[in-house]
This record gives sequence, structure tokens and C-alpha cells, in this order.
Amino acid sequence: MKKLSIISTVLLLVVLIAGCGSNNNNAAKETTKAEGTTGSAAVAVKKIIVGTGTQFPDVCFIDEDGKLTGFDVELVKQIDELLPEYEFEFKTMDFGNLLLSLETNKIDFVAHQMEKNPEREEKFLFNKEPYSIFLTKVAVAKNDTTIQSIADLKGKKILVGPTSNQAYFLENYNKENSDAINIVYSSGEANDLVAQIEGKRVDATLTTDFALKNHYPGADGKPALKTVGDPLIQSNVLFVLRKDGQELSDKLDGAIKTLKENGELAKLSIQWLGEDLTKTLDEETK
Repeated sequence: MKKLSIISTVLLLVVLIAGCGSNNNNAAKETTKAEGTTGSAAVAVKKIIVGTGTQFPDVCFIDEDGKLTGFDVELVKQIDELLPEYEFEFKTMDFGNLLLSLETNKIDFVAHQMEKNPEREEKFLFNKEPYSIFLTKVAVAKNDTTIQSIADLKGKKILVGPTSNQAYFLENYNKENSDAINIVYSSGEANDLVAQIEGKRVDATLTTDFALKNHYPGADGKPALKTVGDPLIQSNVLFVLRKDGQELSDKLDGAIKTLKENGELAKLSIQWLGEDLTKTLDEETK
């Protein structure tokens, strides 16, 4: 009887010990799960709606598989990966509706190769770190060998938009160079820039290699004009946000800097835009 009692006591202790061990293991799992849940909750993820378009070749467009892609789109995806506190979601629309949608809180920032101008700066906030940089040069007919730089434009007609950065640059150039250049302002009608230069109604314009490739093709599909000389103007491409978006703007700047430093931004630019368009005017002319 005493022996049975001892055996029973031993069995009871084994059951209790086993039970305690089991409970301890479950508690550890629940703590780990709870800690994981608490950790996730501590970093609140905020959804950010990114406005972009679908009609800009190589920048933001729908590919043959029906997928939204392009330089700006893939860049935003990489930035999203660097900012775990945000979840980016694209909303596509016509280019003309992007800034209105931003102003009316339908989107949180615009990714569509946007540049600053005084009117935009009055209403909106731009991030500080450019994610692509366009360098403007003198552009002439492909077979022109007489114009090699801006110094060769003396006494010649140069066609530019009346309120463009190019016009502003040439007006200041003329102030410093005794009105050396005959500035011709485009009328805003049908774009016949190539025809005017090839027909010798004007001698040149100011533009970028990227613009020539995408907007001024000749009959063979290749650029109808060529650029010459050193870069004259640096145009920075930035994201556009509402005035209350400073925190998000700062985070975007940090992510862009990281992508510049690790070389990923240059890779994206070469892949989608055909060249490294991340270099500043100073870097390009060194």
C-alpha cells in the first residue's frame, strides 16, 4: 500500500512537471507572437497614394502585359521598400488631372517627371533631392556643322517657348552679351520645331537629348536634331506634394539619396531612360 502510494506520488509529480513544461512552452510561443504583434503595431504603416500617368513612354506607361511600369513607377517601388512605415499605392490618371488630384487630397504625391516653376511652387511642395536631371544644350539640324556651342549663335535665330526656362536663360545671356542672340518665341500652335530648323527659318533651339529622342523624331524614327556644346541649364525632376507633406518629403529625399549612393538610381535611369540622367551640371562638365 505504501509502495503504491509512493508510485502514485511519483506519477503525479511527473504529470505536474510535464504540465508545467508544456505551459511554459506555450507561454513562450504566445510571448513571441505577442512581441511580434506589438513590434508590428509599433511601426504603424501609413498608406500613401501616388499619382502617375500611363502615357509617358519609358517613364510611366502600361506595357504589353497590361502592367504599369517605367522609370518613375519602378523608382517609387524601390523607395517603398526602403520606407517600411509607408505603403505606396499607385493611382493613374491623365497628366492634366494630377495636380488637381493632389490639391483635393485624392493623392499624396505626384511621380511624373515634374519640374518646378513659380506657379507650382506657390501651391505645392517639392522634395529637395532630384531623381533625374535634364541638361539643356544647343540643338541644331543633324547636318549642321557651323554651330558647335552657344558662342556660335551670335546673330542667329533661336526658337524657344515664351515662358520657358530656356527663354529665361537666353534673355539673361543676351543681357550679358550685348543681345548677341535673336530670340524667337514659339506661338504655342502646332509644334513644328524640326520643320523650322530644317527649313532654316530658325537656326537652333535649346533642349535635352532626352527630349530629342522622345519628342522630335525624324522620318527614320531617330532624333531629327542633335545637341552640341556644353550643358547650359540644369532642370531637376522632383516629386510634388502638398504643403503639409514635409515629413513625407524628407523621407523621400532620404530614400533617393540611398539609391544614388548604392548605384540603383543610375541603373534604373540607364534601364528605362537609356542613359544615366542622375548627374548634375557640375558633375557632367568635370
